[in-house]
Amino acid sequence: MIWHLIAAVFAGLAAAGVALLLRKLSGQRLPKWIIPVFAGLGMLGYQINIEYGWFEHKQTQLPSEARVVSSETQENFWRPWTLVVPMTSAFTVLDESSIRQSELNGERVTEFMLYRFQKQHVDQVRSQPFVLNCDNRELVPMKAERELQLDDLRRLSSSDPLYLAICENSSGS
Repeated sequence: MIWHLIAAVFAGLAAAGVALLLRKLSGQRLPKWIIPVFAGLGMLGYQINIEYGWFEHKQTQLPSEARVVSSETQENFWRPWTLVVPMTSAFTVLDESSIRQSELNGERVTEFMLYRFQKQHVDQVRSQPFVLNCDNRELVPMKAERELQLDDLRRLSSSDPLYLAICENSSGS
């Protein structure tokens, strides 16, 4: 986080330098206030670039067996540009190497691990194992002790990217 602050300051200094150069080239006809305005716009531009590039940057850091199955966008009134173009603030990743399929009472059941990345002042990552019944699309989270949390059971739609990634791609197996 300190590196982002330092980078924002240098982006502001660079933009102020451009304004200073423009002022000199114009023979001092441009007003003096253009220098701090450019500095502020430079820092704001850097911050916007970092915020919108977060999702793509995190995707490049994922291993090859990780697959993004959902993402969430966020709009904030204190970031008015997000009202026009919402910013990705969280996403869920399926660890394809953790998929374990079995058959239970004649139904295809799959165990796997999901990771949820959330953008905050310090990025947060949570992981949780799940069980998905591919035949009736019931998704159940598990506790660390491999106990099913049946109170949190939910049914996925047949077009859900998580269901398609786990059950449809392995239906021939």
